[in-house]
Amino acid sequence: MERGCHRLSDGRRIYAIGDIHGRDDLFAGIIDQIRADSAARDALTGKAAVTIILLGDLVDRGPQSAQVVDRAIALRQEFDDLHLIIGNHEECFLAALTGSERRVRYFSRIGGEATMRSYWPADEDYDSLCFSTLATRLPQHVPQAHIDFLNAGEDLIQIDDFVFVHAGVRPGVPLERQKVQDMRWIREEFLDDFSDHGGLVIHGHTITDEPDIQINRIGIDTGAFMSGRLTAIGIEGEELWYLRAEN
Repeated sequence: MERGCHRLSDGRRIYAIGDIHGRDDLFAGIIDQIRADSAARDALTGKAAVTIILLGDLVDRGPQSAQVVDRAIALRQEFDDLHLIIGNHEECFLAALTGSERRVRYFSRIGGEATMRSYWPADEDYDSLCFSTLATRLPQHVPQAHIDFLNAGEDLIQIDDFVFVHAGVRPGVPLERQKVQDMRWIREEFLDDFSDHGGLVIHGHTITDEPDIQINRIGIDTGAFMSGRLTAIGIEGEELWYLRAEN
């Protein structure tokens, strides 16, 4: 557990979940841990209003992207304050749904083939299809509810002293002037900078074995699709703690 100068207002509790990348088994496990952890803290310190933040990259690479999006949508019935932050892989998925063969080809190269397979009907031979056919048929196989959910995602959320974003922020640029491309794709320029960004930044996008805890940011992408470890961070008051689902 960590304690520091960043603080969440009283009566609130936040859980932010790192990049899931099609691992619905780990997603289910981390949600079970969040339920148990929050109930235990309610009993110990009093009930708090819970916010769930998905830090993006729900899809691609792992085998169960469609199931992950289904679960994320269903969580809105349980958690009143649930937020999705758009990651670079959601961006590319939505672009692939426009019918563009070029965008489907790029999507496939960055892990999107696993996503397309997760949506494809079992009675259709995916392996025999060319990119042109995939581009035409993919939008037919993705439920509109999934498209609407992903399109409604956010790029940056600031709550008290904490900033939540997928990839990071451009150093020296005010939060209200950050560019979408940076928030979804930035890497070294953000990771190698230790200046104050206007709040403690909680992010995913860059894989590390353990949470990457720095003075101005915390990265919680532990490579679920390949490591079998999905990490979440909990925040209440000045206290930070971590949950992990493993398989």
